Amino acid sequence: MSSWNQEDKERDIVISSRVRLARNVKELPFPLLLPENRAKHLVEKMDGCLKNEEMAAHHFIKTEIADLDKINRQVLVEKHLTSPELGANKGASVFVTPQEDISIMVNEEDHIRIQCIKKGFQIQAAFDQANQIDDALEACIGYAFHEKYGYLTSCPSNVGTGMRASVMLHLPTMTLNNQINNMVVTMSKFGLTIRGIYGEHSQALGDLYQISNQNTLGVTEADTVQTLHDVSREIIKKERELRYEILNNNRVYLEDKIYRAYGILKSARTITSEESMKLLSLVRLGSDLDLLDQRIETINHLMTDIQPGILTGLYGTAMDEATRDKVRADHIREQLQEKE
Repeated sequence: MSSWNQEDKERDIVISSRVRLARNVKELPFPLLLPENRAKHLVEKMDGCLKNEEMAAHHFIKTEIADLDKINRQVLVEKHLTSPELGANKGASVFVTPQEDISIMVNEEDHIRIQCIKKGFQIQAAFDQANQIDDALEACIGYAFHEKYGYLTSCPSNVGTGMRASVMLHLPTMTLNNQINNMVVTMSKFGLTIRGIYGEHSQALGDLYQISNQNTLGVTEADTVQTLHDVSREIIKKERELRYEILNNNRVYLEDKIYRAYGILKSARTITSEESMKLLSLVRLGSDLDLLDQRIETINHLMTDIQPGILTGLYGTAMDEATRDKVRADHIREQLQEKE
């Protein structure tokens, strides 16, 4: 299990904090135009950089995407270690730590994508670690950098800092109260946006939302991280207030939704990932409000384990959709009963 998916003092709402840095190597064409032999040479160069004295302690494990089948590629995406787009380019590879808290994609949209994930509300710590790795790689490889515009990237929207910082939040009561759209408007004033569980254009499965920065040009990394931290803190405060407001003013309504969800999960013989995420969101809320005797960590693990690729990997065999839905229901029942 990924090390970032563990207990934290903000565990009631904050799932994880992440910083991703997009970098390109000077004097190399962007990945879309990079010949295969040069793409592979870049992977070899990265492998050497990650084995030098400064980086060796991380024990990065290299995986070439071309060597993976569809399921194992999907597992990496579901674990937030790679993007769905990584496999499209020649020589696409990823380097991951054993704890799965750091991943470095090579030959994605940009030559290098450094990503650091921390459990809970630790956006500054995620940035500090990403920055440390970034400095070490820049000394080893050399980046494409413009004095006026900053780091040069394939997509103009990343030029400048090349940074995407995000915090993943569980916001079930803001969702129930239809406040997400209002939040989007407010966040845009601070240069932030809201995305689903797997980033841009993805759904907010399980009421999990990623709050992230939009601007990379004309801003500093430090200011971006601070703004994200401060705005996220206000969202966390609002979600907590709403939870207890509903609990105090409409307890029967809330209990009914939570206990119905719990009952279905403990009884269902077949269930899709989308439905199970919706129900697990309510159970996670019930756990936080002490309405259910289930550990939040158990629910966090389930939210990860029931995704199609990861579930298939856990059971070690390819499954059609109907079989997978049955196995998912069995797995959820077993885990919920185990923790009672």
